Amino acid sequence: MLYIIGLGLADEKDISVKGLEIARRAERVYLEAYTAILLVDKEHLESYYGRSIILADREMVESSSDEILADADTKDIAFLVVGDPFSATTHTDLALRCRQNDPPIPTRTLPNASILTAVGATGLSLYNFGQTVSMVFFTDSWKPASFYDRIAENASLGLHTLVLLDIKVKEPDLQAMARGRIVYEAPRFMTVAQCASQMLEVEDERKQGVCGKEALAVGVARLGSEGEKIVAGTVEELAEVDLGKPLHSLVLCGRKMHEMEWEFVREFAVDRGRFDGVWKREYGGRM
Repeated sequence: MLYIIGLGLADEKDISVKGLEIARRAERVYLEAYTAILLVDKEHLESYYGRSIILADREMVESSSDEILADADTKDIAFLVVGDPFSATTHTDLALRCRQNDPPIPTRTLPNASILTAVGATGLSLYNFGQTVSMVFFTDSWKPASFYDRIAENASLGLHTLVLLDIKVKEPDLQAMARGRIVYEAPRFMTVAQCASQMLEVEDERKQGVCGKEALAVGVARLGSEGEKIVAGTVEELAEVDLGKPLHSLVLCGRKMHEMEWEFVREFAVDRGRFDGVWKREYGGRM
């Protein structure tokens, strides 16, 4: 059987007892290592789990899944996922491959905490979130803005938008590849400040008032850990904040932000006076 096991958000101890028992007895243990990261390295997991762990990068999961699934019809294989297993479509695809295998490979999923639910720590109600979007690193020649349309749809309903920020792990250096060499770039993790700056850049082009300087937002870092950090403010203010180490996410607040949400979030404000002023002028009373 293939066990797809959620690890939670922070460290080696966030795995469930049931998941830990399975990982310790499995024939092989893989760690998916590109859609998200824990705040500890593989060695911490191996020490705590008492098992050697195979890192599964994007190429292995998407192009060499047969290697992961080998003998899974007769032996237990553990596939560890940071957060919750089905927060990323990659893992849905892996489960589908098991169904389509001949004979089908039985699977079992063990859920865990995800940023999709942990973001409730900001005080924003999960009932008031719309579509989740992703923000990728802009380049000089590539600045995709499809996220803006999804945020605009959420905004039209007064809903909050969770923005998941880009990470680059084991990304090939394209210039080196053109010269016939396989070289990987150093890992990069988008920050709240970078995300907010890119939002302002696109807003300056679109000018629809979706994520302008005075829009309220909340930046989060390392949710679920002892060092978690939450900062609220305008998008302009968040473009200047430093939340430290990864992983970061950002929430753009919807205009129907309830008074109870405001009371909770304002405690995290960079400038509480400015935050309150914008909320009362643009958000309060729109329930």
